[in-house]
Amino acid sequence: MCLVLTAWKAHPEYVLVVAANRDEFYKRESSPIGWWADKPEILAGRDVSPQGGGTWLGVSMQGRFAAVTNVREPGKVIEGARSRGELPVNFVAGAESPSEYLRGVSALADRYNGFNVLVSDLNELWWYSNRAGEPSALDPGLHGLSNASVDTQWPKVSNGVDGLGKLLEADADVESYLELLADTTQAPDELLPATGLPIEMERIASAAFCVSPEYGTTASTVLRIRRDGSFDMTERRFDADGSIGTTELHGQFAR
Repeated sequence: MCLVLTAWKAHPEYVLVVAANRDEFYKRESSPIGWWADKPEILAGRDVSPQGGGTWLGVSMQGRFAAVTNVREPGKVIEGARSRGELPVNFVAGAESPSEYLRGVSALADRYNGFNVLVSDLNELWWYSNRAGEPSALDPGLHGLSNASVDTQWPKVSNGVDGLGKLLEADADVESYLELLADTTQAPDELLPATGLPIEMERIASAAFCVSPEYGTTASTVLRIRRDGSFDMTERRFDADGSIGTTELHGQFAR
């Protein structure tokens, strides 16, 4: 997941709106969003590759939400590190408060490669990165997260947050959120972050929706959780040739 836009307690109907893109190598296998057979309280896509097993974004029937992105730091890899995909799974399947959970994660931070994780029990929304200090609660409002600290003003983050705000004001439909996530506009070179990637990859990664022969956006997800506990979740999946399917689910949290 390389772009996560959130509206937290920023709309009269929705307590949380999430519009997110997962960027990955096309050959890395994953399953579409659905209720997990072995953990039936979890609704999420699933990384089913040999090196995976977790998720990048999910919710639980109890109304718990979590998402993870990596921190972009080429050349800095911990061999044998734990899978970052387990971080959302462990939160949504658990019962700890966001602060309690992230403090526990921070004690194990050096066992993972660089990550950002967002967690919410719909009372609070918290963020933590093992490359940026202590866990912290996010204020109500609009937030953007990519592969650096939350609300870092990379072009696709700031543009995405602006677009999210306009869609909220317009009470837009899900398709409009997916169109926001489908923006392939690359940032001009003078606005590109310097994260250590080759310049061509920096350009590709600067777009909200990334496209290259082997790597790109493989899933766009829109999650809207209403204040009455009802929700809808839509995922559109992609490979190197374009869209390969859309799944839309609706439900009511058991809170």
